[in-house]
Amino acid sequence: MPRLGYLLPTRERMMDDEPETAPLLALAERAEGLGFDSVWVGDSLIARPRHEPMTLLAAVAARTRKVELGTAVLLPALRNPVVLAHQVATLDRISEGRLILGIGIASDVPNIRAEFVAAGVPFEKRVGTLVEGVALMRALWTGKPVDWDGRWKMKGAVLGPTPHRPEGPPIWIGGSVVAAARERTGRLFDGWFPNAPWATDYAAQWAEVKAAAQKAGRDPAKLTGAMYLTLSIDDNAARAEARIDTYLEQYYGQRPDVMRKRQMCFAGPAAEAGAWLKSYADAGASHLVIRFAGEHERQMEIVSQLRRDLGW
Repeated sequence: MPRLGYLLPTRERMMDDEPETAPLLALAERAEGLGFDSVWVGDSLIARPRHEPMTLLAAVAARTRKVELGTAVLLPALRNPVVLAHQVATLDRISEGRLILGIGIASDVPNIRAEFVAAGVPFEKRVGTLVEGVALMRALWTGKPVDWDGRWKMKGAVLGPTPHRPEGPPIWIGGSVVAAARERTGRLFDGWFPNAPWATDYAAQWAEVKAAAQKAGRDPAKLTGAMYLTLSIDDNAARAEARIDTYLEQYYGQRPDVMRKRQMCFAGPAAEAGAWLKSYADAGASHLVIRFAGEHERQMEIVSQLRRDLGW
């Protein structure tokens, strides 16, 4: 049975000029009460302004007891990995091992390129920066002295506290557009967290990830296959379609037809939404993270009921 995650509307609240955090924390508590398995927060500095994810998740950790907490997705290349390793370790301690670090390399669009410039990070080197940064974080999480001579340099550096889990939180990475991204996932990371493949393509691409893990001498069974999905549930299909198109255009500042080719979205009645979610579970996705286009409490309740109907 797949686990279900819920994405907090941090970006949407900023678009509506409603930056207060109390309603967001209440939504996190509501998601836990409805049986969602995880609560997620997105990331952006200036491209798509929203609440800083590590800080907000620390508050969510204090207000919840069971749900896992995740970033969907964090851009680690924008951050110094020593500082990020310290933040992540502390957050994993606060949540007592409930953190999942979802990460990405960033889309190649003008406002995200500008974000990298503002952070002083070369956009063209973001993949190498991410890979080395994650390796450095994992080394620091051991609590042992670390010598490093790369983009960052240190001698005998020791991080404290270490994460709640000795190996640190699981790191899931997005990416499904090119085979190289799937190969990198299987070779280096703990989970695959795309938002692009159709359910009909998911199984084959997930098989590529697991094959890459096997080739690298890793146990594919220890990897998680996840999926990031956007829903607009309404018995009036035309209204659902209009809502999700408006949502995507406002969220990304791009045409909705363009975004719907890049990110998997559903708009329509609840029964069809259930079948759509099930198609990903049947294809091998074991953790479905859901972003709602508006009306969060109503749609959370619908999905909670769909889960019961599906026997999940």
